Amino acid sequence: MDKLNLLKLFITVVDRGSFASASSALGLSPSTVSKAIARLESDLKLYLFHRTTRQLTLTEAGTAYLETVRKLLTELEQCENQLVQSNDAPQGRLKINAPVAYGRRYLLPLLGEFHRQYPQITVDLSLEDAYVDMIEQGVDICIRSGSLDESSMIAKQLSPMDFITCASPDYLDNLKSTLPVSEDDYYDHPWIRFRFKQTGKLMPILVNQPEHALARSPGEDFIVDDGEAMAQLCAQGLGLTQMPHFLARDWLNSGELVPVTPFVRGKGFGVWMVYAKRQFQPAKIRAFLNFMSTQIEAGGETQFKTWAEDLTPYSAHA
Repeated sequence: MDKLNLLKLFITVVDRGSFASASSALGLSPSTVSKAIARLESDLKLYLFHRTTRQLTLTEAGTAYLETVRKLLTELEQCENQLVQSNDAPQGRLKINAPVAYGRRYLLPLLGEFHRQYPQITVDLSLEDAYVDMIEQGVDICIRSGSLDESSMIAKQLSPMDFITCASPDYLDNLKSTLPVSEDDYYDHPWIRFRFKQTGKLMPILVNQPEHALARSPGEDFIVDDGEAMAQLCAQGLGLTQMPHFLARDWLNSGELVPVTPFVRGKGFGVWMVYAKRQFQPAKIRAFLNFMSTQIEAGGETQFKTWAEDLTPYSAHA
């Protein structure tokens, strides 16, 4: 019998007044209860009870021990109740990590509504494109884009990751007779390319093929490691760029950029919410997972499609 159960048994014996009564309440034999108390006394190297044939009373040491044990078990029970309530109610600190572009364009605009729905949750948000060790940094949920490596984490897909090749209207107007632009023409244009900070490699340019997307590497007139910088340079008319749909959305809506060719969907690419596998998932995590899925779907995206499917590329009008 472990120490905690010994303490609970000790309290029961005191409250019941005898080993026999305590054994009946606990569903144990009187000898089991007696031996358990003897073990506790042996561990403490002192007697807790005066034993006579007619009654069982506490020693002075037993009385002092009783006060401490009652307080300890009461505080433990209160702590357990609070933890259960916290786990079952959407409250507490929720640590989220997300890529910079997705975080700024998709996540930040939704946090006000999330706070209105769950005012007891404190959002602790970090935006960075580098890989984050969720366990080491105590992150509850990571939003990740691209392809996922094998891991022990659970991943819930928010959407595919569609890539859109863009240019500024001024850049395309200057092309004049060489419109429309096709994927076969990519090597004839200047490019703004994205470099991954972690690996130093350039993000490949994807093109549509009958069965799958094919990676190419056309020009690299400008190289940046920030998605917004890539979009801004493209908007200045410096060439073509290819960016994920979540970065391109606002630039396309404003008219500063236009899609040059149909979107490309790389196999295995997506936007995911990643979280640790837990048998008893805290309510704050469940709340955020459900909230994000609902909000992203309301914006025209599901785990199977994005709004990029509805885009009409500039080349169709040229």
